[in-house]
Amino acid sequence: MAINGTSIKTASDGVWGGDNPLNCAFPLLIIQVTIVLFTSRFLTLLLKPLRQPKVVAEILGGILLGPSALGRNKDFVKLVFPAWSTPILESVASVGLLFFLFLVGLELDLTVIGRTGKKAFAISLAGISLPFVLGAGVSLFLRRAVEEDHESTGYWQFLLFIGVSLSITAFPVLARILAELKLLTTSVGQTALAAAAFNDMAAWILLALAVALPGSQDHHKHASPLVSIWVLLSGLAFVLFMVFVIRPTMKWIVQNYASTMHEACICLTLAGVLVSGFITDLIGLHSIFGAFVFGLIIPKNGSFSDQLVERIEDFVSGLLLPLYFASSGLKTDVNKIKGAEAWGILALVISTACAGKIIGTFLMAMMCTISARESLTLGFLMNTKGLVELVVLNIGKEKKVLNDEMFAILVLMALVTTFMTTPSVVAIYKPLNNHGSDSTGDGKEKLRILACIRGPQDVPCIIKLVESLGTSNGSLKVYVMHLMELTELSSSISMVQRTRRNGMPFIDKLCKGRPRDQIEAAFSIYGQVRDQKQRIRIRHLKSVSALGTMHEDICNAAEHNKVWMIILPHMATGWGVVNERVMENAKCPVVAVLDHKETGESSSHDGPKRIGLVFIGGLNDRKALEIGSRIAQHPKTKITLLRISNNTITSGYSEKIDDIAVEEFKQQCEGVEVEYEQIEIEENLEEIIEAIGMRKDYELLIVGNRQSTSCQMGRLVVSTLVIQGNIEKNSAKTIVGDNV
Repeated sequence: MAINGTSIKTASDGVWGGDNPLNCAFPLLIIQVTIVLFTSRFLTLLLKPLRQPKVVAEILGGILLGPSALGRNKDFVKLVFPAWSTPILESVASVGLLFFLFLVGLELDLTVIGRTGKKAFAISLAGISLPFVLGAGVSLFLRRAVEEDHESTGYWQFLLFIGVSLSITAFPVLARILAELKLLTTSVGQTALAAAAFNDMAAWILLALAVALPGSQDHHKHASPLVSIWVLLSGLAFVLFMVFVIRPTMKWIVQNYASTMHEACICLTLAGVLVSGFITDLIGLHSIFGAFVFGLIIPKNGSFSDQLVERIEDFVSGLLLPLYFASSGLKTDVNKIKGAEAWGILALVISTACAGKIIGTFLMAMMCTISARESLTLGFLMNTKGLVELVVLNIGKEKKVLNDEMFAILVLMALVTTFMTTPSVVAIYKPLNNHGSDSTGDGKEKLRILACIRGPQDVPCIIKLVESLGTSNGSLKVYVMHLMELTELSSSISMVQRTRRNGMPFIDKLCKGRPRDQIEAAFSIYGQVRDQKQRIRIRHLKSVSALGTMHEDICNAAEHNKVWMIILPHMATGWGVVNERVMENAKCPVVAVLDHKETGESSSHDGPKRIGLVFIGGLNDRKALEIGSRIAQHPKTKITLLRISNNTITSGYSEKIDDIAVEEFKQQCEGVEVEYEQIEIEENLEEIIEAIGMRKDYELLIVGNRQSTSCQMGRLVVSTLVIQGNIEKNSAKTIVGDNV
């Protein structure tokens, strides 16, 4: 049945009313959104083992739904993506694009970019200049080979679009790739992010110039070539107005009313995005420029920008943005690339883009005294394309600068260059496997501890345990690693902001003057207090990883920094896998500690008062003795060694080595208050340990971790489990590990 586009209804009367919902705008939009989301999510799962960013799956999903694949079936197109629905779908997708570009502008902190130094700027400049020059060189050939009508567009406009397409780096996609590869907190990752930020700024300026230049198709509307000058001058006036008028206004509003009129400030900001987009569209630039500039001028200090991201990022990136990829895919027809010449052009475009980006970045990085391996890694990272590339190509197609064939060629170029980034970087740069240092330490020099924190709620119990390990006969260095889960919905802005302070000189230089978070502030106060009594140094690290791979960050940080012990908060629910895998893979003692705040125990005292140390035998219990001997040196701690004897339990252990370890423990604890208690048992070991923990005699109970109490298994891990019981009235709450 033919549909009259001028009489399309918004909603249907339902099948019982004789209406086909697919002939109405809103029901059809629901079906389109559902299909797009299902396709993109399915492809994301397929590409997950290859560690590809979500944007690759979304671009592929759009191409799959377009005329290159499913769109070749006319019945499918007529049913799901009829021509009359295209403006509706693109309008909804454009709203998502508008707000996404606002987020892109929000994540580019100009103050941080201005402090990145000459190195990142030089690398970015080389990474733009060489591919742009190469793109300009091949643009004449591309125009003659692809365009059927040579006069359909202006050459300078075509040159700018090709140059920008080949030289752009997708900042948001790069941040995601760096997080997936665990390079976000390395010097290479931070250099790449800083260079990509410069690249983004330059690309938007060049794109604005390309949009402002009139093509041949515009001559029927504007006879005067001065129109482009007026567009550029109006755009410059808009930017100046935003920087010198709107930015101070937004800063004043956020500082004075963000807390009391939070909802009003959020609504005002969202309205500002739409108004800014309308103004730039009125000027003659694309509406995304207004949203991007408005994002740039939003104050980055404080929590207001984070709250903006929390409010709109999931909805925009999870729902609306895939629609933009789908609408782009519906315009991409790979079948237009016909013949050897067209496929040769595709190979030429891909090779030119890769050679320009990789060689330009590599040479400049080498000139900046960066190693050859890291320079090559930077080259491949800067070669990342993504959504911003599609934005450029779609604008070029709207302006009739690119025809269908050239559009398809450049979309495939963006897909291939982005797809190759992850495997290339993995093959070239493997920082996690480069630390072969011994992490055991002898405990006589500076004591190094890696304390892992999920949030402020874990700080008191961790500090309490660290305080117990501090002695007066040596200095203490604590590496505080803030653990943050990386999810598929984590935005690039949140990842970048989370790692801006990472205990690295490079990042500290970039972020000088930024306010500290609660965790840093708490440990800073603790370090200042303890420094009066003993030397203590605190260094902050951050891990932004999926829960399944977070243990790699912890174990590698422990090995690289040669820490004596890892302290973990007790993690329940989904976080429990982190503790388990750290205990399985760490090469030093691991402590998991839980502090029950609900018990109402006072935390004002310095460290635990009475400690119980359970010793049965075996490698892990000997490690527990090392920890116990260290805690025993604390002047306000009284430790009791509970040696449990049971032939069925200890028959698999070397009793001679255990006896030597106990004697060494006694020698190390000479001059301090230590009690010894021998316990003979014939009952279940777990029940005995739990009963000891339930007694109110000990505030801290240390038990060596074991995979099985069966002596025939003999499978033990070099780790230690801390079980903490807190006194409440006549009983103590005790957490007993699953493997005890």
